[in-house]
Amino acid sequence: MPNTNTENTKMSFASLKKASGSSFAKLTKEIEKLQKPAGSAQVDERLWKPSLDKSGNGYAVIRFLPEPEGEDLPWAQVWSHAFQGPGGWYIENSLTTLGKKDPVSDLNRTLWNSGQDADKEVARKQKRKLSYYANIYVVQDPANPSNEGRVFLYKFGKKIFDKLTEAMQPAFADETPINPFDFWKGADFKVKIRKVEGYWNYDKSEFAEPSTLKNFDDTELETLWKQQYSLSDFTTADKFKTFEELQTRLNTVLSPNAQPRRVETEDLEDTSEGLYKDVAAQSAPAFKSASAPATEEDDALSYFAKLANE
Repeated sequence: MPNTNTENTKMSFASLKKASGSSFAKLTKEIEKLQKPAGSAQVDERLWKPSLDKSGNGYAVIRFLPEPEGEDLPWAQVWSHAFQGPGGWYIENSLTTLGKKDPVSDLNRTLWNSGQDADKEVARKQKRKLSYYANIYVVQDPANPSNEGRVFLYKFGKKIFDKLTEAMQPAFADETPINPFDFWKGADFKVKIRKVEGYWNYDKSEFAEPSTLKNFDDTELETLWKQQYSLSDFTTADKFKTFEELQTRLNTVLSPNAQPRRVETEDLEDTSEGLYKDVAAQSAPAFKSASAPATEEDDALSYFAKLANE
């Protein structure tokens, strides 16, 4: 039966005609998504990642931004585990982020308290890893100039967070504390990366002199502020599996009879501290940890000492 609502039909058709150019671009984008291999990793377009040149060096200038509107802190922190057992990889956020019990932490406590060196070594390889998220403004990105002038999320680890802490709480009396997250009195951060033994090394990264971000006026800064992404979203309950779900996955990973699950290489990369070397090409040993370099060993030991006392 014909549609008798002629006015609405004309309006809909007019809208269709108006959108004819843009709809083609939308359809093309959807086709590109469908052409990706099944199971390919989804790239979070909100996240900025530094790039390395052929010699293994990287350089960019970013500015850490204040806490988003309605939130208390300019960063979020998330504990996670990434290790390989006979049944595949275990790559999951840890419920300890939310102050709850987590099956891997429970297992690590048992292993550590057994007093056996072999058990302690397994616990070390299954240790938690701490990652941070913050909003940044990309000032310079020579490898990807299209990123410049845009707001992104940045995932980073303890090394970068130590740089932030040192800026806020300098060790020497002749150094002036700064708030790196301040629009007006903060400072640009020069990300300088070298590849050392297969890992990304950030030791040479440093803050510039304090200044207003790009000398923007308050109207421009407010516009940037409103473009920031929520950080509290990273620690909402729906971003974490239940204890039972994690226990089931852990049992599968630790089972010698389980069929290993396919894991994308990108899932095993963590540029917050370093890149894991050729993880996708390695066969599954008894245990392999996708952990940061050995410089974090002191932090791991303090974590396990805490477990032993609980």
